[in-house]
Amino acid sequence: MNPQLTSVEIQEIQQLLQGDTSTQPALTTLQEYNGDLEASFDALWQEKFGKTDYGKGKSLLQLTLDEIRTEICGDDGLRGKITEYTKNPGSASLFNSVIGSLVIVAAAHGIPIDGATPNSPS
Repeated sequence: MNPQLTSVEIQEIQQLLQGDTSTQPALTTLQEYNGDLEASFDALWQEKFGKTDYGKGKSLLQLTLDEIRTEICGDDGLRGKITEYTKNPGSASLFNSVIGSLVIVAAAHGIPIDGATPNSPS
């Protein structure tokens, strides 16, 4: 089952972000694909980078999520890592390593993740 937003959810997001012009292409694509997040992600990726054949019969979103899970969590899974962190919140190094791994894996696959807080629309 593909993750999907309802038309009401898309409209709510559009209202929340109506002053942010950078989000409008993604929201328009979501509407075109009836809220299907995977299809929308693939369409936006193809528009920007032109690649559509990702292999393994999976969408780019699913392949990305699988790779991130593998790199960050190994055999423990993300839930296991988060549970371990919540049992010992003083272990900031564990949490930082999870975030650091996510950024490295994403960058290696051409998905830039900026840890800085985005600027608010003026």
